[in-house]
Amino acid sequence: MPEVLKAPLIVEFPFTRSLGPVQSAFLTGLRERTVLGVRTSAGKVLVPPVEYDPVTAEEIRDLVEVGATGTVTTWAWNHEPRPGQPLDTPFAWVLVELDGADTALLHALDAEGPDNVRTGMRVRVRWAAERAGTINDIACFEPYDGEAEAQPQPHSGEFEDAVTGIVAPARLDYTYSPGRAQTGYINALAERRAVGERCPSCRKVYVPPRGACPTCGVATNEQVETGPAGTVTTYCIVNIKAKNLDIEVPYVYAHIALDGADLALHGRIAGIPYDQVRMGLRVEPVWREGGRYPDHYRPTGEPDADYETYKELI
Repeated sequence: MPEVLKAPLIVEFPFTRSLGPVQSAFLTGLRERTVLGVRTSAGKVLVPPVEYDPVTAEEIRDLVEVGATGTVTTWAWNHEPRPGQPLDTPFAWVLVELDGADTALLHALDAEGPDNVRTGMRVRVRWAAERAGTINDIACFEPYDGEAEAQPQPHSGEFEDAVTGIVAPARLDYTYSPGRAQTGYINALAERRAVGERCPSCRKVYVPPRGACPTCGVATNEQVETGPAGTVTTYCIVNIKAKNLDIEVPYVYAHIALDGADLALHGRIAGIPYDQVRMGLRVEPVWREGGRYPDHYRPTGEPDADYETYKELI
């Protein structure tokens, strides 16, 4: 049996968002070493602040400055920090109820070990040396032996050069294994073949195979070679250029039903003006030298397929 493939994958993108007046004041305040909360109509002070009362749903704008010291309400030890986390040595994740607040803020606590952390311990903010108006302006919390440094005070939320937007990077690192069925499909593609699997019950051929029939739910093992040509069942015209993708817009991405398959796969259409691509267009794969999968599909020159032959695959 061939070795099942696996590879490290990273999904990463920047998430850009604008800030309303409450979040803008909160993050700008962190830049200025000031922690702000918001007071509800019931008198509760929420930190981090929100724009709508979680109980009544009413809009709230009554900003309050709270202390940079507080009390740990619960915690968990992080033995192995991951890239991008607040500290690169083992630390505790803690919920801290800051002095003057009625809710807890999640952040890191710099401690020597789990025996040095406890619920109810006093901590204070360690500010980052360079601050830009993000939650990372709080570098972490650290143990603190004193009492509250200040009482909560009303705050206007007004600062010079207020932060109005943030970019939050999102990243997921994981190891992906395509499994037995897709490993066979990928290995066949490297030989310029498209191999699917037939369901023993409904007899449909699925490309790419998933190891089980999505309709009947039974395992599939019988390999069937399909294509190489196929039919465009539907398509879209892409007008926005993606980063790190060297393809000029506009271009066409299509669902293509390979001959002998009962499931359409997707691929890029080239070798024809984008506004001439159509449903029923007959296409064939084009491979780059040394490529392990088709670079794109191009017209075969055959007459268009009759709609009745592919309507169930749209």
